[in-house]
Amino acid sequence: MSGHSKWSKVKQFKGAIDAKRSANFTKLAREIEIAVREKGPDPGMNFRLRMAIDRARSGNMPKDSIERAITRGSGSDDGVQVESLRYEAYGPGGSGLIIECLTDSHNRTANDVKHILSKNGGTLAALGSVAFQFDHKGVVRAATISKDKRDEVELALIDAGAEDIRDEEGEMTIISAPADLSKVSEAASKTGLTVSSAEFEWLPKIMVSLDPAAGEAIAKLIEILEENDDVQNVFTNAN
Repeated sequence: MSGHSKWSKVKQFKGAIDAKRSANFTKLAREIEIAVREKGPDPGMNFRLRMAIDRARSGNMPKDSIERAITRGSGSDDGVQVESLRYEAYGPGGSGLIIECLTDSHNRTANDVKHILSKNGGTLAALGSVAFQFDHKGVVRAATISKDKRDEVELALIDAGAEDIRDEEGEMTIISAPADLSKVSEAASKTGLTVSSAEFEWLPKIMVSLDPAAGEAIAKLIEILEENDDVQNVFTNAN
């Protein structure tokens, strides 16, 4: 995005930024609520909550907004509870999509996702019909390190549960079973790695190659899905 000189353009630009920031805060708050409901409000004992709070802080979410989300997740107010949903779909060119949502209205989210897919070349699929093409994994990403420290670090990560360690676009990508994500992330930090993210992800087993037109179509579809307040993550096997 970019701003222009006329005040009307500046107002439109600022409005778009504010809307995007608000939507982002909604997603971050819901993630915190779900994490609290799963394993309690103590970040020291709840790795998913600790990750969610770190992402909220990185996104400049106000402290009081974070605290309100923790309170709602604890059931300490009368707010509507948030639930996790997962949709599977086929996109342009036969690509697969896994769409993770956090929502306070199952019907609204289902209708929105179906509408976005139908308008942008996608079709909703039955649960399991796409997911088998992916592996659900814990993924830690960290800055690369010097070669002389690599062996020692890799051994520590493997001892913690790392299944694979890859170099991708200037980063180390450390893959584990979901249950080992917390241990692997902590081991990475203890070895001196600068961890940029620790997430649960759906990793494609085989990538689907698309022609340029289908590639543009799937990119547009994913962008529109991610703009929806209820959609947290979109994963695809499109190459």
